[in-house]
Amino acid sequence: MLIQFLLIGTVIVLLVFFLRHHGTTKTAAGVKIGFALFMVLAAVAVLRPADVSKLAEFVGVGRGTDLLLYALVVAFGFATINTYLRFKELELRYARLARAIALRNAEAPKHEDLNVDAEDPARSA
Repeated sequence: MLIQFLLIGTVIVLLVFFLRHHGTTKTAAGVKIGFALFMVLAAVAVLRPADVSKLAEFVGVGRGTDLLLYALVVAFGFATINTYLRFKELELRYARLARAIALRNAEAPKHEDLNVDAEDPARSA
């Protein structure tokens, strides 16, 4: 029962954190620290599997391997959200860049085009 609350709480916290703080230097540092912490815990799980089993029992999971699976599901969700938000940010940057280039390379209307539009208002519509 405790593991369910922990997993759901972790997912909600990750989602809120990334939706509110994505794209800042502080977030990038947090991602690196989180990744490093995840790697350290992975090494501990490999070196001391009995401790992972004890932790699993403490939080209400039958086996340590199940706890690791749950942690990987959360990590996968985290990576998916992070990738999605990065692509959205890049898409916005490309759109802004394309607009800036289009405005910089825009040509002024020619004099003949202005005269035609003034003579026949239906053609300008």
